[in-house]
Amino acid sequence: MSETYAVEMLGITKKFPGIIANENVTIQLRKGEIHALLGENGAGKSTLMNILFGIYQAEEGKILKDGKEVRINNPNDANVLGIGMVHQHFKLVECFTVLDNIILGVEETKAGFLQKEEARKKIISLSEKYNLKVAPDAIIENITVGMQQRTEILKMLYRNNSILIFDEPTAVLTPQETDELMEIMRNLAKEGKSILFISHKLHEILNVADRCSVLRKGKYVGTVNIKDTSAKELSSMMVGRQVKFKVDKKASKKGEIVLDVKNMIADGALHKNAVNNVSLNVHRGEIVAVAGIDGNGQTEFIHGLTGLNHIKNGSIFLCGKDITYLPIRKRSILGMSHIPEDRHKYGLVLDYSLEDNIVLQRYFEKRFTNKAGFLKRKEIRNYADKLIKQYDIRSGQGALTKTRSMSGGNQQKAIVAREIDKEPELLIAVQPTRGLDVGAIEYIHKQLIAQRDAGKAVLLVSFELSEVMNISDRILVMFEGEIVGEFNPKSISQEELGLYMAGAKRQNLKKEVVNE
Repeated sequence: MSETYAVEMLGITKKFPGIIANENVTIQLRKGEIHALLGENGAGKSTLMNILFGIYQAEEGKILKDGKEVRINNPNDANVLGIGMVHQHFKLVECFTVLDNIILGVEETKAGFLQKEEARKKIISLSEKYNLKVAPDAIIENITVGMQQRTEILKMLYRNNSILIFDEPTAVLTPQETDELMEIMRNLAKEGKSILFISHKLHEILNVADRCSVLRKGKYVGTVNIKDTSAKELSSMMVGRQVKFKVDKKASKKGEIVLDVKNMIADGALHKNAVNNVSLNVHRGEIVAVAGIDGNGQTEFIHGLTGLNHIKNGSIFLCGKDITYLPIRKRSILGMSHIPEDRHKYGLVLDYSLEDNIVLQRYFEKRFTNKAGFLKRKEIRNYADKLIKQYDIRSGQGALTKTRSMSGGNQQKAIVAREIDKEPELLIAVQPTRGLDVGAIEYIHKQLIAQRDAGKAVLLVSFELSEVMNISDRILVMFEGEIVGEFNPKSISQEELGLYMAGAKRQNLKKEVVNE
């Protein structure tokens, strides 16, 4: 007797203008298993899962649930069938509370009034059970990206779905939070739930999945049992070549100070002094990493540094010039580039074309605008085409593609290309490899090191400890808005670093940060 799968997607084909996102793809999910879906940025993973969740409709193929063919026209149909999804880019109403977002669409009413108390109890219970630590009454726009991700997970758990789709769920989580999520997923599978797990992080897949299916350029490559495979084999299946996991880099040649921050104090959305008297500097020819658990003032520090928010106190100098109160464009012109944490909110205009996003901070230059103030469309197109080719940005209609329609990883590559090609004096990179596959991560890391070797200053903010340890020359740990430690990555372990990140240890750094 043949096996009855929880879900089968058979011969799925999905086309968009100028691109075949999925071509005759078959995925079979067993009951109670964690099945990973692996592939490069733009390989069609999210598209396939959006078809299963009813956001897209396939041109060809069929979907079976428990052996019976089903038609999923929209997410409501998916929810009725017990299929839930945590999206890579959050589907949250920013002015609503966490509680309101979780119950949205499944609200209980009595005489026309919302009944929130039972929902609140259930949400608090789920939050405690899975150690998600989410405050039900917090407003979405006031909480960190990591907390928004947990809200999405709670939203799915609240609906008691039996088929759970996780699309890059750990992209914004710290290593500790990721370990907790892995444990949650294992427990959910033990409870009989079936999980489809999209991730670019091979160690996560090897750690938590039972099987893994690989897509490359929209086509199905194969499915392997995790116990019979390795990171090397999976990466080769994914990108069609061998990938280097260790970054090759020469010793840092430090020059003069490019960024000098003195006694910065900045407020956060939920409390005062989210950044508390922070002083640091970054020299030419070095990569300085700010490590820390999400929500410890990194976001507010970067927003103050880049001009997205005003600071309460302190000073910021770039190449010797006081930029403390300068607007964002002036900082950019003086040599600051910024790869933001939230690419949708601060990195892109999603309804603009790819070429317009690529010149977003340079359109006013003589190269791209004539004396009458009109854009030089041919110059912009040629410049965009050059970066698209150089950074392997995949888009259905090339430079004319609407950015919203691109995969998250390719949106990220567009931002990285734009910011690095400005040839900045200071490159601020916040989660620069978020949502990227191993091949793209390898490329971005090489680009950051190339900037360093060209005599530029690089400030990296990352929640990926392996990334921090791998490419930085100096590590600063931020905890509760303060710098609590400064280290050479060669002389500290990830475990020791984790103690400083959690606040269990701290150095006496009363003086201004001293360089090694």
